[in-house]
Amino acid sequence: MSFKSLEITSSAASNIAPATGGHLYSGFSTADSSNTGSKLYDVSLIRQDLINQFNTRKGSRVMNPTFGTSLWDYLMEPISDNITAALQTEITAICTSDPRIHPTVINLTEYTDGYLLELTVNIVGTNQSANIILTFDQNLGLVSAVQ
Repeated sequence: MSFKSLEITSSAASNIAPATGGHLYSGFSTADSSNTGSKLYDVSLIRQDLINQFNTRKGSRVMNPTFGTSLWDYLMEPISDNITAALQTEITAICTSDPRIHPTVINLTEYTDGYLLELTVNIVGTNQSANIILTFDQNLGLVSAVQ
């Protein structure tokens, strides 16, 4: 029996038609208690995947030590040019590592107990965009707001 390999490039991925049911992406999550089922689609799924990656400390994922962020390690550090550059690099790397999105706006603001991250991403292959606001708080952990 022979097998064929298929290579999908970013230009081909941008022309993907939605699967049955009108959804381009589908997945499962039990993290949101307001979600009556466990299925997530399109923007909701992408938002949850980004939250998962930002909520995971880098090095803590079994068999995937590069998954996650070290942003949590910088919460109590005084902000400096080096830390700002490291945070910008890491946030950009996380946002560009997901082939389903293209980040258009990334704003990181420091406040007394942590950071406020505002993301605007375009969903590849659609005309949709999503605004994601994440608060990294030393007392509350990661808090997300849906817009």
